[in-house]
Amino acid sequence: MEDEIDWYGPDAATFGDRLAAARENAGMSQGDLAKRLGVRLSTLRKWEDDLSEPRANRLSMLAGILNVSMMWLITGEGEGIGAPDTAGTDAAGVAEVMAELRTLRADLLRKAEHVGRLEKRLRRAMTDTADV
Repeated sequence: MEDEIDWYGPDAATFGDRLAAARENAGMSQGDLAKRLGVRLSTLRKWEDDLSEPRANRLSMLAGILNVSMMWLITGEGEGIGAPDTAGTDAAGVAEVMAELRTLRADLLRKAEHVGRLEKRLRRAMTDTADV
C-alpha cells in the first residue's frame, strides 16, 4: 500500500523512538533494560529521549538484547520490529501528530535550557548584590 508509513524510518522516528519501541516490544521496562546493560536508569532515559547516544559496545548489547539489528536502531533500516497495529486509525494524522510531538519536545528542551541559563544569571545577580 502506497500510503503506508515507515514508522521507524529516519523521517518518522529517532534513535530514541526506535529504542523505546524495541524495548516495549520485548516487554521490558526501562529499569529492566538498564540493569541488563549495566547502565544507570538515567543513562537509558537520555538515550530514549535523544539527549545522548550509547557507545558502540552498548549499542551492540542493545541490539542483541532487543533482537533487532544495530543498523535498525541507528537508521530504522534492517531487521527491527514491525509497525504498530494502526487498524482503524488515520496513518497520516498519526504521523502528523508524531512530527508535532517531536517538534514540541525539541522546543521544550530549548526552553528548559533557557530557564537554566536564566536561573544561573539570577543567582549570579543575587550574589553580586549581596557582595555590595
